[in-house]
Amino acid sequence: MMHKCNLMATGEMQNINCGCKGIRTCLICEAEESKQHLLPKNELILYDFTYDPVSKSAVREEESGTQQSFAFPGIFLWENFVSEYEENELIARMDQDVWRESQSGRRKQDFGPKVNFKKHRVHVGNFTGLPAISRQLVDRMSKAPQLASFKPVEQCNLDYDPLRGSAIDPHLDDSWLWGEHLVTINLLSNTVLTMSLDQGWGDMDDGEVRVAVHLPRRSLVVLYGEARHRWKHAIHRKDIQGRRVCSTFRELSEEFLQGGEQEKLGSELLDIALSFKGIPL
Repeated sequence: MMHKCNLMATGEMQNINCGCKGIRTCLICEAEESKQHLLPKNELILYDFTYDPVSKSAVREEESGTQQSFAFPGIFLWENFVSEYEENELIARMDQDVWRESQSGRRKQDFGPKVNFKKHRVHVGNFTGLPAISRQLVDRMSKAPQLASFKPVEQCNLDYDPLRGSAIDPHLDDSWLWGEHLVTINLLSNTVLTMSLDQGWGDMDDGEVRVAVHLPRRSLVVLYGEARHRWKHAIHRKDIQGRRVCSTFRELSEEFLQGGEQEKLGSELLDIALSFKGIPL
């Protein structure tokens, strides 16, 4: 079901669509009575930490003035990955293509194969590859030791808007199709990537543990290891203060690489992806 409403922005009325389905909500559909039961209730105890990229640890200040911390590997942050000029060019090129309504107040552009994750099926379909403008970005990524062998097969652009209440709930990305590294470029505004464990961590076993990873504008962040496979990641509504656009790149899992059960399909998908002739699906 597609919802519509009018919201005031910069003095003008704008007609905004909602693409939420199931349990997902945004500011547009939350006004509906049928969605009221989905709104957040009282939460469990929270343990909030902040990621320190220098020490690669999660840190928080106790009320007593002491500091509590633990090692938090699996995150690589590259500040100023793109210049302001490149950012403007990337956004201008994206805005030339169609943005499609997505869940939780987001809009999206997909450059990837058609996938049925429940049935473990991948179809080449109309997949034409990553967009041409991403060629230089992928080449630059490979200069980082963590991404020397990174070959993205999918790119998803997401548009977040505070007027929509845009967000993405805590989740783990699929690991049947997608490989070890998740790479995201953060554009137009600073935001916070929230990592979380529902069941607690160490002595903090009576509530949810969160680690706030601050993402500066024009930065690149990589999730791998436990940060990729154990800790859920989210972008909360409160951390979208202005328009935010991100591009997330995903690589294939070992099943689709050389020696894997679906090596042939994986090779075909990579050949298409890295032709950089893509149009959004």
